[in-house]
Formats: sequence, C-alpha cells, structure tokens
Amino acid sequence: MGRLANKVALVTGGSRGIGEAVALRLAEEGAHVAVNYTSDRSRSLAEKVKEQIQALGVKSMIVQADVGDGKQVEAMFEQVREVLGDIEVLVNNAGIAPFEPFMKLTEETWDRTYATNVKSIFLCSQLAAKTMVEKRYGKIINVLSTASLVVTSPVIPHYQSSKAAAHMLTKGMAIELGKYNINVNAVGPSTVDTDMCTDFLADPQIRAKEIEANPMKRLGTSRQIGDAVVFLASDEAMQINGHLLMVDGGLTVKAAQPEDHMEH
Repeated sequence: MGRLANKVALVTGGSRGIGEAVALRLAEEGAHVAVNYTSDRSRSLAEKVKEQIQALGVKSMIVQADVGDGKQVEAMFEQVREVLGDIEVLVNNAGIAPFEPFMKLTEETWDRTYATNVKSIFLCSQLAAKTMVEKRYGKIINVLSTASLVVTSPVIPHYQSSKAAAHMLTKGMAIELGKYNINVNAVGPSTVDTDMCTDFLADPQIRAKEIEANPMKRLGTSRQIGDAVVFLASDEAMQINGHLLMVDGGLTVKAAQPEDHMEH
C-alpha cells in the first residue's frame, strides 16, 4: 500500500500540466483523487487523467468548477463528498499567469488572476478545513511559484503579487489550523515545461536562458512537483507546517552575478 492509501484528495486545475502530474502521483500512492477542471474544453483532458488514475486501481472522478466562484466551489465539494467522501488532502493547484506589463495591465486581468490564484485557495481551503477540523486531520498543499519570493519577469506583476499573497495566506492558515492537526504547506516550482509555458519556451533563446539561469542547468518537471506534494501530504511531513518547499533547483537562493564569479 502507498503512503496515501485510501485518502481522499482533490486537485484543482488537475486536468493538465502540474495538476495532472500531482493527481497521478497521489493516485500512485493509493489516494482516491477528484480532478477539478474549469472549462468545457478541458473536460476531455480531465477524463483522460481520471482513466489513468483508475488504471492504478484507485477511485477517481472529474468535477467542473470555477474555483474562484464560491457557489461553484460549494457544489464541487458536495459532489466529491457524495462520490468519494470527505476531502483529506487538498491540493490548490489552479493558477493562471497572463503576460501583461504593469502599464498595460487591465483591471479584468488583475481580478481574474487574483480570483484564480488567491481567492480559490481561500474558498477551497475553508470548505475543506471544516471537515478536517472535525476529524482532527488534514493536508492542504498550495502550488505556488518562485514568484512567491522573487520577481521572475517584468511582465507579470499581478501574477507575482498574487503568488506572494498566496504564500502569506499559506502561513496564516497554518497557524490557525495547526492546532487541529491540519498541515498547511506549499510548493514553489521554478519554470516547468508545461502547456502554461509552451509559447514562452518555444523561443529557443528564452529556453536556453531559463536553463542557464538555473543552478541545476535544467528545467523542472511536473513529476518533481508531484513528488514534493506527495511528501507534504504524507505522514512523513506531519511536523512540517507553514512551509514553502521550493522545487526550483536552487534558483531563488542564487543572486544574479557575473559568471566569472562562479567559475573563478
């Protein structure tokens, strides 16, 4: 049996990319996984993830909801409860990063980014915590970013500030919920080659610069993020709370410096 045998997990934005990898890793460890998706065009992707999960011998379901909308989140949790049971592991993975420089940033993009990247964590975590408090057990893991700590690009100030806000929300929830034996943590990926970054990384020069900037001289993978989430969801991490586990190859601990400082 895996480390998460028979636990009920929900992964928001689980139909592709990091969310898909997280959902599959949780299932590989024995969890029954609900896969959230947002739009009709993502339904077929979510169905494929569900089929892969079920092939591992555990239960799965897909559930559509805009996780920035309170009523839809409530309906989603009710559906998961009816089919799989109370959620014991919540992975707040849903996120967007529309590229708009500050002087061209629209109010609509700002609101949409914060609804998806911050408000969704509040809505989903509050509902999950209600049953977790009753059971005196629960794991909440938020998928954040290197942008939670440092400015990663000059054209996504709204994304960076939303991830920093989500980082502080993680800490605040950890303090309040810890006394109920609920662990609240986060993972912080650096650039991962998923569909969110497809256009960005399609430029060979940009890809090369991303790789060169990382101390490990490589991009991260979705599975590596899934591995970190599994660890934080497991009993091995019972005394870890309010922590942001960076899965970034050391990117956020390296100050920008001339290469000759590194070589000589």
